[in-house]
Amino acid sequence: MAAIERATRDAAYGARIVGVIADRETAAGLQIAREAGIPTAVVALKDFPDRDTWDGALARTIASFSPDLVVCAGFMKILGAASLTHFGGRIVNTHPALLPAYPGAHGVRDALAGGAKVTGCTVMIVDAGVDTGPIIAQAPVDVWNNDTEHSLHARIKDVERDLVVETLSAMAREGWTVNGRTVTVGPA
Repeated sequence: MAAIERATRDAAYGARIVGVIADRETAAGLQIAREAGIPTAVVALKDFPDRDTWDGALARTIASFSPDLVVCAGFMKILGAASLTHFGGRIVNTHPALLPAYPGAHGVRDALAGGAKVTGCTVMIVDAGVDTGPIIAQAPVDVWNNDTEHSLHARIKDVERDLVVETLSAMAREGWTVNGRTVTVGPA
């Protein structure tokens, strides 16, 4: 979130942040947004009787900002039918592994446990699965013999920040198409 916000200060970046939504009031992205004068909202799962009702409220809140792209920067909740239907093909997320390898909440730990020599990060379009959406961009990160989950994750985050900032700029400036499992940035 912070890297994206910094990048959008340059008009040549091609995108601006129209709003930031979190599922908890203490989310760091909210503070970053408020300091930058970006509108914010909180849509907490605990405030709704079930996930479907929450997802409907989330979709309405997202729609109130009229975004061209929805970026899940640190938003660790699975989106439901309302959000996916309304914003399908326009929701972007990142993952700290080279998908389809090592999906889920523990991609870095799983890559280490699996003996991977190279892992990395992925920017993808969100679909109804967990880390199963069409891949937009990827970048490799070597796994070092002395890596811990923490050290490897820190290096992946550095690469991931740059990759997501570059990818979002390209999508905003050049457009994108999704055709099945293939995402093309730029003219189709």
